[in-house]
Order: sequence, then C-alpha cells, then structure tokens
Amino acid sequence: MSMLRQKISFYLDDLATPIGKLINIAIALLVLASATSFVAQTYPIPDVTRYRLNLLDDIILGIFVFEYFLRLWCAEEKLKYLFSLYAIVDLLAILPFFLGAIDVTFIRLLRWFRILRLIRLVESRSLFVNKTEDIAILLRILFTLFAIVFVFSGLIYQIEHPTNPKFHNFLDAFYFSIFTMTTVGYSDVMPKSDAGKLTTVIMVLTGIALIPVQLGELFKRLIKTANQSDRFGEMKDITCSGCGLSLHDADAQFCKVCGTKI
Repeated sequence: MSMLRQKISFYLDDLATPIGKLINIAIALLVLASATSFVAQTYPIPDVTRYRLNLLDDIILGIFVFEYFLRLWCAEEKLKYLFSLYAIVDLLAILPFFLGAIDVTFIRLLRWFRILRLIRLVESRSLFVNKTEDIAILLRILFTLFAIVFVFSGLIYQIEHPTNPKFHNFLDAFYFSIFTMTTVGYSDVMPKSDAGKLTTVIMVLTGIALIPVQLGELFKRLIKTANQSDRFGEMKDITCSGCGLSLHDADAQFCKVCGTKI
C-alpha cells in the first residue's frame, strides 16, 4: 500500500514524465473550465445553459474534492501538508462542497479562488521545454497579475452586483480592477458598498506587495545574465587538451590554467 501511495503522490506532483504532465495539465484545464463557467454565468444566458454550467461545475468540484483527499492520503506528513500553500489553495477551491448548505454568498466568493490552483504549473520548470530562470520569473509575474485581477474582479462583482448597477457582469468588474491596479482610476465604475471598497483596497495592497518584489527579482536576473554575456563575449570556446578548460580569452594562445598550447 505504501508503494501505491508513493506512486500516486509522484504522479500528482510530477511534471516531467508524460503521465505526470497529463494529470496536471488535465487539472489545469478543469480549473480553466471552471473559471470560464463562472465568468459566463455573470452574463444573461438561457436557463438550460446555466443549468449545464452548474452541472459541469459540480462535476469539477467533485473531482477537486477527490484529488484533495487523495493528496492528503498520499502525504507522509499530513499535518505539514494541510498547512502548505498548495493545500490551502486546494482547500479554498473545494470549501463550497462542504459549505453548500450554509451561506450561498460566501460560497460564490470562494469559487473565484480556484484559478490559484494553476500555481503548480507556473512554478514548474520541467513542464515547458527550455524554460530558463528568467522565463520562469516572467511567467510568475504574469500569472500573479492575472490571478490578482481575476480573483478580485470576481470578488468585487459578487459583492457589488446585487446592489450596484454599474457592475452588470464580470467584464465591468474586470475593467474596474485593471484601471484600479494601473492607478488610472476611472470613476464611471466604482464600488458603493463598504465590503466592495475594502476589497478594492486589499486588491491594490496585494499588487503593491507582490509585483515589485518579483519585478526586482527579474531585473536582478536580467542584469546578471547581461553581465555574464558581456564576460563570455570576450572569450572563445576551445577545450584545453591538458586540463579540459573550455573558455579562454579571445587572443589566448596558451591555457591560462595549465599552460598547454591551444
């Protein structure tokens, strides 16, 4: 049984083997399908379509619940897993399953957090071919921006839509979030409720806290890469037969380590 747990745990977290990639890409597609369903339901659509989208969401939610407990069963240190970032994000995604009979409004707020489950793929360095550290940081920044805008747009829509006619659908909330995050701040769409205003403040503070740190990390990497390129641009790639050193000064005739003629 322990071997079975180890094998399942490996494939749930693995992004290098074909089976691991297939499982995690399938989960990512389910997340995107769920997000698309949420956005579509903010628009006036036929009741039949709405029913089918709700049914699809129930199926996806059931799969996420099964996956969560499967990961918990496979975890060697279950308490440590429960308080890990990924487990908390997964729990936010499945809480509506357990709170279905308590507070509908609260549940609708939680469902927007499912997009955060894509963190696993963004953090992976083996899912994409030739994914350098610079590209990894850039993808992380883009995903952070997207996640902040998407999640908070959903939250603001859910809070403001019942009482604020300016928030007709998700696009109105998305429009508001984009211009708020970029500090342009058009006043034609604004939250009216205290909860909406507080959510807007938290959104801006979240962006201020997360984006500059990641941009700073990217700039450091780019400067380091540029310095390495300048340094190696003055070198030539010739392997020394004596010591094996492969990089030498462009005008070098002898190895600077062992003195062998190159």
